[in-house]
Amino acid sequence: MIVNFLTYLRERPSLLKWLFLAYLAFALVFDFFADRHHAHFWGDHIVGFWAVFGLVGCLAMIVFCKGLSHVWLERDTDHYDK
Repeated sequence: MIVNFLTYLRERPSLLKWLFLAYLAFALVFDFFADRHHAHFWGDHIVGFWAVFGLVGCLAMIVFCKGLSHVWLERDTDHYDK
């Protein structure tokens, strides 16, 4: 059952993108109603800070790890022919 669901999502990447964007929008809207009486961090006072922080953090990790994999893990195309 889960394989069918994952196959369904894999065949429709635009649907998956919109689901993730809807979740981000939900987190942003939910943040408007969050209690901010005892904020412990300066970012707690900014509406939507944690949603944007999470998005930027994930994108930065993707870029960093992809760059690291090209530098460290990637081999020449004829590496195994030598």
